[in-house]
Formats: sequence, structure tokens, C-alpha cells
Amino acid sequence: MLTSDFDYDLPEELIAQEPWSVRDECRLLVMDRATGAVQDRIFKDILEFVRPGDVFVVNETRVRPARLLGAKRGTGGAAEVFLLQELPAYGERTNQGAYWEVLVRPGKRLKPGSGAVVDIPDAQGNVALSAEIVDWVEEGQKGERIARLTTDYPSLDEALHAAGKTPLPPYIKDYAGDMELYQTVYSQRESSAAAPTAGLHFTPELIEAVKAAGAEWHTVELEVGLDTFRVVDEEDPEAHTIHTEFYTVSPEAAEAVNRAKETGGRVIAVGTTSVRSLESAAAKTGKVRPVNREATSLYILPGYQFNAVDALITNFHVPRSTLMMLVSAFSSRENIMKAYEHAVQERYRLLSFGDAMFIADVSADIS
Repeated sequence: MLTSDFDYDLPEELIAQEPWSVRDECRLLVMDRATGAVQDRIFKDILEFVRPGDVFVVNETRVRPARLLGAKRGTGGAAEVFLLQELPAYGERTNQGAYWEVLVRPGKRLKPGSGAVVDIPDAQGNVALSAEIVDWVEEGQKGERIARLTTDYPSLDEALHAAGKTPLPPYIKDYAGDMELYQTVYSQRESSAAAPTAGLHFTPELIEAVKAAGAEWHTVELEVGLDTFRVVDEEDPEAHTIHTEFYTVSPEAAEAVNRAKETGGRVIAVGTTSVRSLESAAAKTGKVRPVNREATSLYILPGYQFNAVDALITNFHVPRSTLMMLVSAFSSRENIMKAYEHAVQERYRLLSFGDAMFIADVSADIS
């Protein structure tokens, strides 16, 4: 198995640059998990595949305003600090200060130990936040640093919302629309650096219709980091180390999933982050257990035995990414590559703002 096995030709013009104006009217490529047979639908047709007793599991995380644009103190040079995750174990948190794992640009001018500080202004041009680069992240793979954030605002959270910007993937250029369309309608706590994009297609009305069709709707939380979406650099994918993320599975969600497994219902994960949450929670016993913000570095490659998830709703992913490997593990590399070839030929809109796939045992529904 090579990383290049998960590569495909991604035409730049098919990378969606804005979301659908109506969330559930994007296209949906339905693929039978075993055979690879496909059918072209629209997303709200997912209702035709819902069975009584199914359990939908979604990631309710919300994207934080993690992108901080400012200037290096002393030189005035443009600088960017990107928040990955808070590090309460590194140093004491106060209402106006905390330590964070971050990425920075330009990296060569923002080195720990150099006294580097980035000042980030609010909309009025006043400094809302300051980020002092204090240390390297141990075993960081992409030059991750530790920054101490401080503010004169009443709270750090208020300052982040005054100065921070919601980050979009780098392949989305110049989007100036409603940033709320990069949040799911069921998002809750701001805890992620990127959206769980498979859930962007659901509307409140569609969620209610799913429940009315006899399915349950439950949430987990996985604090999405950037490494999930990165291209794997190593030619041997098993040599890649995936970034650690934190996840939570409520007792109610765990009970619903285990009950479905016992009674013949399907567990339908909305997004790869929901898959990683459920499979991480089931790793020790084969049954999903309640989890309260535990770390996971679960890396799903072909050959992985799924314990919790029976069906998957997902977007189309970047070539050579860990997500291409995960969806290939859920079906097969051959089925996924053929489905992606079909999507390209049929001009589907791809990646975060793009169209969706439904991968399940649906052979009886596909002619």
C-alpha cells in the first residue's frame, strides 16, 4: 500500500468555492459499500434511504475564529497566528490569558525564545490580542509552537471574537459570503479549527424529517484539527502520524449506538470525524463507551475492522489525505477511486463546500 494509491486527478475548477444556497439541494452520490454501484441524487433524497431504527451520529462542534492576522511587534511585519488547541496543562489559564498550540507565518521570524510577539487588532484597529511565541510543541510535525495569548478585553473569548476570523481551507479563495454557511445548523461549542463538512448539508427541516422516518439523531464532539485534512507526505502511509484530537461521546449517544447494533439498526455516521469518534470509543471492547474529552490519534487505513459504523455520509476529499484512506477502508480503494472518477466525469462540486456521498449497503435501492 502506497500513499499514491489514494491519489486522483482533481480538476481545480471542480473545487467548490462557495456553498449551495440551499444546504440540502447539493448533489449526493449514493454508493453501495460492497459493490461500488452508484446513483446520482440530491442530498435531501437521503430520506429515501432512512430505515426505522437507524441512528444518525453527527459532530456538533463549531468552528472557532482561529485565524488571527496581525503584525510582529517591533517591526510591524505582517504575521498570522492560527489557533489549533488550548493547552491548559502548559500554564495557568486566566480570564484574559491562556496558552495555545499554534501555527505561525512567517515561521522563520516567529521563533520561540526570540521574544517574538504578534499583536492582533480588532475592527477599529486597536490591539485586541497579543500572542507571545514561547516554546515549540514537543514532537510537532509542522513547526507547531506554543503561544501565550493575552488581552486587555474583559475576556479572551471576547477578544477572539473581536479580532479572529473563521478559517477556511486554503483551496477556497476569496469567499466573501455568509460565514455561518461554514457552520452546521446544529453546531454548539466552538472547539474546532475546521468544520465537519459532511454535516453542512442538513437543514433543521431535513433533520426533523429524518426523525419522522423512524431514525434517532445523536451528537458527538470531535475537536477538528488541521492534520485530518493534510496531504500525507510519506510514500508509505503507515509511516504518517496523525495529529491528536479530543473527542466526547455522551452516554445517550453510546447507548443508542450499542442498542442499534444489538437490534439490527444501522449506525450512520455523518462525517469522518463522527466515524473517528465512534470507532475510538469502541476500540477497547467493540462497544461504544461514553467518553469525556479523551485524546485520539486513531488512523484508519484499509484493513481496519469497523466496530461501530455501518453507513457514512461524507464529502469528497483531498487526494492523498488520511480521509481518502478512511473512506477507502470503509468500502474499498477500488470502489472509492471509481466513484471519484464518476464524480469528476459528472462534474460534481468537490471538497469542503462541495457535494456529498452516502456509502452504505443500498444495493437493493440501486438499479
